[in-house]
Amino acid sequence: MASLVPVSDPADPRLADYVRLRDVNLRKSLEAEHGLFVAEGEKVIRRAVAAGHPVRSLLMARRWSEPLADVLDGLDAPVYVADDATMESVTGFQVHRGALASLERLPLPTVDAVVADARRIIVCEDIVDHTNIGAIFRCAAALGVDAAVLAPRCADPLYRRSVKVSMGAVFALPYARMTDWRNGLSTLREHGFQLLALTPAPDAVPIDEVQTAERRALLLGSEGDGLSSRWLHEADQRVRIPMSEGALERGVDSLNVVAAAAIACYGLTR
Repeated sequence: MASLVPVSDPADPRLADYVRLRDVNLRKSLEAEHGLFVAEGEKVIRRAVAAGHPVRSLLMARRWSEPLADVLDGLDAPVYVADDATMESVTGFQVHRGALASLERLPLPTVDAVVADARRIIVCEDIVDHTNIGAIFRCAAALGVDAAVLAPRCADPLYRRSVKVSMGAVFALPYARMTDWRNGLSTLREHGFQLLALTPAPDAVPIDEVQTAERRALLLGSEGDGLSSRWLHEADQRVRIPMSEGALERGVDSLNVVAAAAIACYGLTR
């Protein structure tokens, strides 16, 4: 087993990878600069390691050394052990799951590569909430979607909150990021995908009435405004999730993006 290194000073420079994990702007800068991300909790750490991400270090309470013994066995990375108060001082929150790992990011594949053998994909445009991205990846992975494509401004699937909410599904669903939002959908069309734009518009086709195509791409828009007018215009068909007859009377004309993605992914893969 890797040797456990006791630490007690929150300012210890060896713990720099774990500093202020809730500070989104700091984490974006730090993680991009060093090519790292942080996984939280035993299950997520296991899935990250199994996906081939090299471990930079671990920070955990000593009680987790036994449950993670097989992961630590032969690990060529430091394992820092701290009490709960020290971990909270470093990270900025109470680490209920007791274990954190800093891992290296792997190079992202190109859009061409990630969709080459896919039949059903989701395409996310400007979904900026990390919790939503993590939940959408979990839904897509569970319901048989083959891959995801993200617009340039989408939230990072490997941000700690995204990884945690997805329960590690971000490691199971292949994804790529567009380099060009304006012309990004043309690449998918060149690969033969039928582009289906999810919208609450009443004149859109109910998703269960869409004619089945060999390759289908479901376009999901931002949390507030939905899909941009450009992507709606470029889609082959606009589709909607039918609301119940009494929904409008209750003031409900649409679902949040995660619930909509789950229902639409189910329809997409059936």
